[in-house]
Amino acid sequence: MARPDDEEGAAMAPGHPLAKGYLPLPRGAPVGKESVELQNGPKAGTFPVNGAPRDSLAAASGVLGGPQTPLAPEEETQARLLPAGAGAETPGAESSPLPRTALSPRRFVVLLIFSLYSLVNAFQWIQYSIISNVFEGFYGVTLLHIDWLSMVYMLAYVPLIFPATWLLDTRGLRLTALLGSGLNCLGAWIKCGSVQQHLFWVTMLGQCLCSVAQVFILGLPSRIASVWFGPKEVSTACATAVLGNQLGTAVGFLLPPVLVPNTQNDTNLLACNISTMFYGTSAVATLLFILTAIAFKEKPRYPPSQAQAALQDSPPEEYSYKKSIRNLFKNIPFVLLLITYGIMTGAFYSVSTLLNQMILTYYEGEEVNAGRIGLTLVVAGMVGSILCGLWLDYTKTYKQTTLIVYILSFIGMVIFTFTLDLRYIIIVFVTGGVLGFFMTGYLPLGFEFAVEITYPESEGTSSGLLNASAQIFGILFTLAQGKLTSDYGPKAGNIFLCVWMFIGIILTALIKSDLRRHNINIGITNVDVKAIPADSPTDQEPKTVMLSKQSESAF
Repeated sequence: MARPDDEEGAAMAPGHPLAKGYLPLPRGAPVGKESVELQNGPKAGTFPVNGAPRDSLAAASGVLGGPQTPLAPEEETQARLLPAGAGAETPGAESSPLPRTALSPRRFVVLLIFSLYSLVNAFQWIQYSIISNVFEGFYGVTLLHIDWLSMVYMLAYVPLIFPATWLLDTRGLRLTALLGSGLNCLGAWIKCGSVQQHLFWVTMLGQCLCSVAQVFILGLPSRIASVWFGPKEVSTACATAVLGNQLGTAVGFLLPPVLVPNTQNDTNLLACNISTMFYGTSAVATLLFILTAIAFKEKPRYPPSQAQAALQDSPPEEYSYKKSIRNLFKNIPFVLLLITYGIMTGAFYSVSTLLNQMILTYYEGEEVNAGRIGLTLVVAGMVGSILCGLWLDYTKTYKQTTLIVYILSFIGMVIFTFTLDLRYIIIVFVTGGVLGFFMTGYLPLGFEFAVEITYPESEGTSSGLLNASAQIFGILFTLAQGKLTSDYGPKAGNIFLCVWMFIGIILTALIKSDLRRHNINIGITNVDVKAIPADSPTDQEPKTVMLSKQSESAF
C-alpha cells in the first residue's frame, strides 16, 4: 500500500508563508502584477491553476491595476505551478494544501525489470570484444571488424537519440521500455542464426538491432527514478538503474571467456559453444520482454515528489520538444557537463572495448583473466555507483561529488597506465578495480547532476544528450586509442585518455551548481515574495503558485 510522502516539499522559504488564496511574487513586483511566465511563452496563456485558467488570474491582476510583468529569459524554464490538492498543507497556512504525494510499492518492480533487461543489453555489447581473438579466428575477419561489433552501439545512438527522446517525452515511459526490451530480444534471436563462419553479416545485423534497443534504454534511469521515487531515494534509484547496465557489462566480461574458450583447432566445438551463449541470451531476453509487457506501468497513481507534481500538472499542449532542446543547449552548466560526461564515459567505453587487447599484449594467453579484470573493473564501479547515489541523497552535494570522483578517476587511470606492464597480473586486478570504482561510479552522478541543473526539462532528453555525447567520444576514443595501441603499445593509448580526462577535470570545475529540482522539493523559492489576493471571481478555491528561481553555488 502506498505510503504518504507529503512531508517532502512542504517547507517554504523562511518568513514567507503562503496565506489562503494568496500568490507569491518575486521581490519588487508591485501588487497587481502577475510574474508567472510559462515555459512556452505568451502563447501558453491558458495554463490552469487548480482548474482556473491563467486568463482569470490575468483578469484579476488587471482589476488590481497593473500590466503583466514577464520573467527574464533565463528564468523562463524555472517557473512552475504547483496546484493545490488533497494532501499536505503548507506550514503556516491552514487551507493552502500542496498536491498529494505518495510512494508506490510497484516502483521496485519497475526498477528491477528495467535493470535486468538493461543488463542483457549491456552483456550483448561487450560479449564480442572481450574474446575478440576468438571471434576474429571464427569469422575470419580483422580485429577492427570485431571492434565495430561494440562500436556500433555507440554509432547507432548518435542519430537515433533525438527521435528516441521525442518518443519518450510524447508517448511515455511504458512504450519506450517495450521498444527497448523488444528490440533487445529480437536482436538476440537473430544472432542465434549467425553461428556459421561465413555469416558475420548476420551477427552484425543482430548486434545493430541490439544497439538500437540501447537507445531506448540508456536514457531511462533518471526518468524512472524521478517518476517513481521520492526525493530521499531518487539518486539511489538512478544509481541502481544504471547498476543493471554495469552488471551486464560485468557479466559480459566474465561469461564469454568461460562459455566460449579459445578452441580454434576445433571449429565445430567452437560453433557449439558460441551457439550456447547466443541461445541462452535469447531465452533470458524473451522472458524479460514478457515481464516488461505485464508489469511495466507508465507512472504511479500519485506523484512521488512535489517536483514531479509540478511537472505532471503541466498540460501536454504546453510542452515543446524543440524548445526543450534549445533550452538545454542555452544552459551553459549543462553544456559543460555534456562535454565532461562524454569524456569520462567515452574513456570508459574505450577501455572496456580494448581491454582484451591491452591485457594480451603483456600477458599472452590470459583471455580468462582479461575477462576477470574487466569484471573486477565493473563490479568495483557498481559499488562506487551505489555509494555515490546514497551520498547524493544524503548530502545533495552534486558538483562537489562529481568533481572529486572525476579527479580520483584521473588518478586511477594514471596508475593503471603505468603499472600495466609490470608483468604482475595481480597488480592489474587491483588498479583495474580502483579505476572502475571511480570511473564507473561517475555515471549516475552525471545523470542526476544533469536533472538538477536542467529541471524542469525532461529527464529523458537531458540523459539522452549525455549518452549521445558519451557515444561520440567513445567512438573517437576507441578508434584513436586502438590505433595508438596497435602502433605504439597500450601505454600510449592510455596516456591519450589521461590527457583528455585532465581536460574534463578543468571543465567540471567551471560548472555552476543550480539545484532547481531539489529547491522545488524542499519548498525554497530563493526569492523574496509578496502575497496578493489571487482568487478567481468564479472559483473560491485557493490558488497556489510556486516559483523556482535560479540558485547558484559555485564549488
